[in-house]
Amino acid sequence: MEKLLLMVFLLIAIAMPTITHGLDQSPKGVEKWFKKLPHAKEKMTKLHFYFHDTVTAKNPSAIQIAQANITFQSPTFFGLLRMFDNSLTVRPDPNSKEIGRAQGIYGSASFEDIELLMTLNLVFTKGKYNGSTLSILGHNRIFHEYRELPIVGGSGVFRLARGIATAKTYWASNATQNAIVEYHVVVLHY
Repeated sequence: MEKLLLMVFLLIAIAMPTITHGLDQSPKGVEKWFKKLPHAKEKMTKLHFYFHDTVTAKNPSAIQIAQANITFQSPTFFGLLRMFDNSLTVRPDPNSKEIGRAQGIYGSASFEDIELLMTLNLVFTKGKYNGSTLSILGHNRIFHEYRELPIVGGSGVFRLARGIATAKTYWASNATQNAIVEYHVVVLHY
């Protein structure tokens, strides 16, 4: 009986189109969504959360994956690359409610200043945006008070998203290289 129930469950799971927030993510579902797009109303969504970049800890969320031959002779650590899977929370406290993950890569990309090239996905795992993503590709001048990073796309609720993510360092430690960054996001989507 258990095997039969498992087989039925698997058949239903395979036969059903992938749906997130009522959006059919199958190729036909996406095509249907695009056909309705000329009549869709654009929406603006504002988000606020904290990004926890943990480099040195028992369980780091950001790991060095590459470096140039000159990285540690460079005052800007030029060529240093880290891959990360950082927690996004509603408050600066790392133990506050997690709403998603920031997953991507950042690298030191300037010989003159400590500035990062960042490419990341904001992957929402809780709440009304669960299963949706926003994609960011931009230049992050980490020692400036405010940094604007462009939102270049999204998925789920945020299909065809565009907007700005404004980052501000809430807390950082030069000794550990750990940081908490506050993000305010304004995004246009359908």
